[in-house]
Amino acid sequence: MLWIIAVVILLVVALTLLVFRMEDLSHLDREEYSVREASPSAENQNVLERLKEMRRAGKGLRGKARLLALRKHMDSLSDGLDLQSEFRQSNSPKGEWVIAPGTDAQRRILYIHGGAWAAGSPRSHRSITDRLSRAANAAVFAVDYRLMPEHRFMDGVRDCRKAYTWLLENGPDGASEAAFIMVAGDSAGGSHTLGLLAWVRESGLRQADGAVAFSPSTDLTLSAPSNRSNISTDPMLGPMFGSLSKIPRPVIWWATLAAFRISPTSPVASPLLGSLANLPPVLIQASDSEMLLDNARRYAAKARAEGSQVELHTWPGMVHVWQIFTPMLPEAEEAFADIELFIRDLESRKRESEVAQT
Repeated sequence: MLWIIAVVILLVVALTLLVFRMEDLSHLDREEYSVREASPSAENQNVLERLKEMRRAGKGLRGKARLLALRKHMDSLSDGLDLQSEFRQSNSPKGEWVIAPGTDAQRRILYIHGGAWAAGSPRSHRSITDRLSRAANAAVFAVDYRLMPEHRFMDGVRDCRKAYTWLLENGPDGASEAAFIMVAGDSAGGSHTLGLLAWVRESGLRQADGAVAFSPSTDLTLSAPSNRSNISTDPMLGPMFGSLSKIPRPVIWWATLAAFRISPTSPVASPLLGSLANLPPVLIQASDSEMLLDNARRYAAKARAEGSQVELHTWPGMVHVWQIFTPMLPEAEEAFADIELFIRDLESRKRESEVAQT
C-alpha cells in the first residue's frame, strides 16, 4: 500500500514539474533599488481607515455576496471627489472616456483597472483616470473588461487587446489616428498592461509610446519573496491574500489553473515569465511595504537585462495602489508628478527620434 502512495506522489510531483515549467528568477532579487527617503504623511492614517471600511463592507458575507459587496464598495471610492473631467460611456468597446478640460483628443491612454480580475470598474478608478487625463493632457479610455468568475480570465485579456487596437484609430469624437498613445493600469490591471505590451510587440501593431504600471502583479506563481515577507506590512493585500502563504505553492498553481483556465506560468497571466525585450519605456511605481514589491523589482530587473527601458520608483510605507487616494494623499500627488516627468521625457525622446529620421 505504501509503495502505491509513494508512486502516486512521485507522479503528481513529476506532472507538476512538467506542467509548471519555469526558470529560477531568484538572482533578480539581488538587483539594487532605491526608496524615497520620507515617512508616510499624516494623511496616510485616513487611507488606512478607508481600508478598514472596505473590509467591513464584506464582513459576515461569503461567496458571491461578499464579492458583490466588495464591487459596490470599490465603485464608491471616487464618490464625493471634485473630479474635473467629462465622463462619456462607450458600448463598443465597453468602457468610459475620461476627458479633462482642454485635452488633446489625439493623445490617448488606455487605462486597465485593478481588483484581482474579479472587482473594480471604470467608475471605481475615476480618481486615477481623472488625474491621469490632466497629467498627460490626454483622453483616457478606461476599459470595462469582463471580470471573473462570471467570465474567463482570457475574456478580460481579449477585451483589453480589442480596446487598444480600437484606440489606435478612434478617439472620443470619432475615428482619427492617435498621435500619442500610452497604456496604464494598476495591480491586476498592471498585469494586463504589461502583458498587453508583449502582445502588441508580437502582433506587429503600432507599439505604445510608453506605459505606467501601479503595483503590478507580474507573476502568479507567487515565487517572489515579498509575497510572504511583506504580508504583515501590507494593510490591503495582507488580510486578503496573506493566508495563501500557508498553502504549498504547487497547490496554488493547480488551483490557479482551474480558476483562471490558464497556467500561472503563462506570460499572458505572468508577464515576468515571458520575453521582455523590445518593449516601450515603462514606469513602475510600487511601495516598499507591499506584497507585490518583488513582482515589480523582478520585472524591472529582467526587462533592463533584456534591453528594455523600465524605471522602478518606490515609495516607503504606502498601501497597495495608493495613487487611487488622490488628492487626499500627498504621496499620490507625488506619484502623478512623477508620471508627468516620465511623459515629458517620453515626448522629448520621441521628438528627437523624429528629427533624426528627417
